[in-house]
Parts: sequence; C-alpha cells; structure tokens
Amino acid sequence: MKNNNDIESFLRENRPQVEDNPAFLLEVRQKMRAVEGIKSEVDRQRDYGRTALVCALVLGMLAGALAMLLAYMYPVDTEAISDGVISAIRLFIDPWKQYLMIPVAVCAVALSVLLGAGGRKTAGI
Repeated sequence: MKNNNDIESFLRENRPQVEDNPAFLLEVRQKMRAVEGIKSEVDRQRDYGRTALVCALVLGMLAGALAMLLAYMYPVDTEAISDGVISAIRLFIDPWKQYLMIPVAVCAVALSVLLGAGGRKTAGI
C-alpha cells in the first residue's frame, strides 16, 4: 500500500502545467484519437484471431467426424490391398483405441473455453 501512496503523492506533486494554448489541446486530442485507433485495431485483430481459431477447431472436428463416418460406412479389407503394413498398424492401434476419445474431449473443452471467454473483454487478456 505504501507504493501506491508514493506514486499517488508523486503524481499530485508533479502535475504538468496545462497551458491555455489551443494548439496544445488539438495535439492532445490528436494523440488520443491515435491511441483509440490503435486500441480498436488491436481489439479487432484479437477478435479476428479468436474467430479464426474457433473456426479452425470446429472445421477440424467436423472433418475428423466425417472421416470417421466414411471409414465406418465403407470398411476396407486391409488384407486385400496391403502387404501387411496396414495390418501391422491396425494391430498396433488396436490396444489404444479406447483412448482415441481423449483428443476429441480435449478439443470440445478447448472449444467451450474459447466460446465462453469470447464475450469477456479484459485489459490483461
């Protein structure tokens, strides 16, 4: 708390003297407009980046779901088209197939966090 009081007292004691100069006021207003323009551009880019991230996440999940649906609808006889490589990959993946829902769950949680934080505007984020 002592630090805040020191800063506050310093600012009160060393106040800048504002002149009654119209050029000074115009210059200050121009600088404030420039700062507001930069702030609005940063906010726009942040919103665009968040939108692009959410769209990429949704499109990736939809593409994965479509690929999985097509794989289930049109099964392929792996013995007929390969020399054993696909069968070896299938045998390798078979014990781990129960863990394939973990990436889907992580994507769903990430999507909900991004959509939930989209309405919040804070200075630090």
